[in-house]
Amino acid sequence: MNIIGRKKEIDKLKKLYASRKAEFVAIYGRRRVGKTFLVDEALKGKVTFRHAGLSPVDKDGKANNVKKQLQHFYQSLLLHGMKKRHCPKNWLEAFFMLEMHLQSIDNGKRQVVFLDELPWMDTPRSGFMTAFESFWNSWACHRNVMLVVCGSANSWILDKLINNHGGLYGRTTCQMKLIPFTLSECEQFYKSHDVRMSRYDIVQANMMLGGIPFYMNYLAPEYSLPQNINAMFFENDAPLKDEFVRLFESVFTSPEELIRIVRFLATKRCGFTREEIAKGINVNDNGDWSKQLNALIASDFVDKYVPFGESKRNPHYKLIDPFCLFYLRFVEGQSGMDPEFWMHIVRSQSINNWRGLAFEDLCLRHIKQIKRALQIGNVDSTQSAWAVTGDDEKEGTQIDLLIQREDNVVNLCEMKFYGEEFSVGKNYHKKLINRANRLLERLSRKEVVHPILVTTYGLKRNEYSGYFVDTVTFNELFNQ
Repeated sequence: MNIIGRKKEIDKLKKLYASRKAEFVAIYGRRRVGKTFLVDEALKGKVTFRHAGLSPVDKDGKANNVKKQLQHFYQSLLLHGMKKRHCPKNWLEAFFMLEMHLQSIDNGKRQVVFLDELPWMDTPRSGFMTAFESFWNSWACHRNVMLVVCGSANSWILDKLINNHGGLYGRTTCQMKLIPFTLSECEQFYKSHDVRMSRYDIVQANMMLGGIPFYMNYLAPEYSLPQNINAMFFENDAPLKDEFVRLFESVFTSPEELIRIVRFLATKRCGFTREEIAKGINVNDNGDWSKQLNALIASDFVDKYVPFGESKRNPHYKLIDPFCLFYLRFVEGQSGMDPEFWMHIVRSQSINNWRGLAFEDLCLRHIKQIKRALQIGNVDSTQSAWAVTGDDEKEGTQIDLLIQREDNVVNLCEMKFYGEEFSVGKNYHKKLINRANRLLERLSRKEVVHPILVTTYGLKRNEYSGYFVDTVTFNELFNQ
């Protein structure tokens, strides 16, 4: 089966393979996003040695320590043809065995070493990084070797490899961050798997699964989208029923603490300040706390942003991972409930409310497509949310997407997920005018507000529709 998307990444890996010098490639991205599949496809039949680190904990919840990691590495060496020896006692010996094995089979051709889930191998007090640095700096970088490493712990890859200030400083020759599929790539994926869905449902699937190929693989062609969601999340043996906890346990060394942060962030759409989070989960605002928050940001679960009009010294943190947002709202705590739970509530008001909010988040993930649709793709801009608390004189307001442009225009974006053309009524029109007026109070005299509607099937023309200067439909979000 052909890989969907990733053309730029595949071309880059093939060029690096064909180069005449040693290459050190670091690939990172959210768990389940397809890093291993990318390497398998781009370097099919070319990998000389491959090894994947053991998950931090086994199926019984016990830690996979350095001894287990070394045994597993030794087994990989045997599987790749190394003559039987003793199990290495430490990582220096393990990498020396790898060097000797690669030298023994060297026929002058390019040798590719693929180490998957590299952060898992770096267990506490194991000496792994010292040995890994020695492997690259003392041996591999002087040979016809292409070293490819992958990891889902993005903060580890960034701190220990890409931004390393020690022995691996500046050593990586290529860094790739793999991101989830866009709507266009989701559509291609479903077509290639014979899953027939309208764009209306593809958008909804993205709002639940976030464009993660591993999750999308579970959609059965013979089911409707609601039937698939039941099977994936709510039936007794649903494959994604426990995925939320697994997602964090397989990436982070202290998953419980990060899960607490994520659960708290899920309670407020526009996010919290650092101080509010610390207070909300009752932790001390110290260095360890900073590392946990930064790990969530690096792994694309959380976004750090400055709301419109606020100081850069007071950023907000919001949960942005669609899968986590969906799971925490509908799946967690549902064990023992109706196995057709989603089918029975799919037309309820609570689901309609969720669709509206989730569509706003999806639009934030497709800013590039929105800007292109507005023909401002080449205009520098910043994007942010804005919320104003009401008082006795003025009504409060919240705007989830402002595009503040360098050409003195601010796009006030209203995002509406609707089953037909969206119609602006009298009361909503009044609310829109209030939002624009409140925003103008905060802008400089040289700036102007352009209200934009981003919706599913367009805008129904009536006496109030002229308020919007432009409309973007979800078909335009499917553009690359």
